[in-house]
Amino acid sequence: MATPCPSFLSTLSLRSKPSLAQPHRLVSTGLSKPRFTCRAGQTGFFTRLGRLIKEKAKSDVDKLFSGFSKTRDNLAVIDELLLYWNLADTDRVLDELEEALLVSDFGPKITIKIVETLREDILSGKLKSGSEIKDALKKSVLDLLNTKGNKTELQLGFRKPAVIMVVGVNGGGKTTSLGKLAHRLKSEGVKVLMAAGDTFRAAASDQLEIWAERTGCEIVVSEGEKAKASSVLSQAVKRGKEQGYDVVLCDTSGRLHTNYSLMEELIACKKAVAKVLPGAPNEILQVLDGTTGLNMLPQAREFNDVVGITGLILTKLDGSARGGCVVSVVDELGIPVKFVGVGEGVEDLQPFDAEAFVDAIFS
Repeated sequence: MATPCPSFLSTLSLRSKPSLAQPHRLVSTGLSKPRFTCRAGQTGFFTRLGRLIKEKAKSDVDKLFSGFSKTRDNLAVIDELLLYWNLADTDRVLDELEEALLVSDFGPKITIKIVETLREDILSGKLKSGSEIKDALKKSVLDLLNTKGNKTELQLGFRKPAVIMVVGVNGGGKTTSLGKLAHRLKSEGVKVLMAAGDTFRAAASDQLEIWAERTGCEIVVSEGEKAKASSVLSQAVKRGKEQGYDVVLCDTSGRLHTNYSLMEELIACKKAVAKVLPGAPNEILQVLDGTTGLNMLPQAREFNDVVGITGLILTKLDGSARGGCVVSVVDELGIPVKFVGVGEGVEDLQPFDAEAFVDAIFS
């Protein structure tokens, strides 16, 4: 039987007086009785958690479906093209299909690969109807996602706390995504500690504290204006380890991928976390703004070269017709997409499921 987590005794027990050695504070969000149990010590808890979150992606398919409505509208021309398809129209139909994929930001490389494969299968007689071509198109996209980006579950190891670092450029929705991720984890009974590692942006800590209060999580914030991000994250992981948290979510400062000194700071953050907890962080998730389309690729490439990205969160896809960028990013980088943002609500950071995604854009 799982052992209940210790209750939060009082606000004072959760605060620490600032000192030169420890310039951080743990902010209580005023929770009463916790509604969860500390199961992280059980063998395979995090593995089951990752599977559970992924399974819920299937139950949330309606949100994913509505979130990709603009991409689906872009690709609706494919159904029209294939409705009255005949062999004599093959070149014209495939040219227009290619254009539809490019407009949806599938990218030239993957688009040409898909179209040429379809052409070969049509001319060899393997595909004999519009419906068969549509099924082959969907299968080719699904196979790519499953082959190059199959580890869509959170990989959190087997000991607590699991540590997740969230990185990205300014304005991509990084802090908001972290807050929504905290909400999803908390709803599954996970004891979450946030770390306000964005020490450059003045309002970042305040923004994350609002998310902590909203989700009922605790948060470690810097007391001083000149605190190093690595110090804040290090202190948070120490607290997570000492006080039995299941997951520590680490926010970081937004930075341009071309800023060498700021990118170097990410390395320092990663090393500081690993020094406290060998093997951490378990996940380094990069947030990418889906409205930028294929322009996100250089960002992802640089961040991956510097810190080794383990998964991607694609945001703002609800307002974009560029859903094909999901496929392009996976094809180009071989990094799995773990979550997609399909709306403004707290529930709208959806676990990525390749099959549900393909159905959503090629319905």
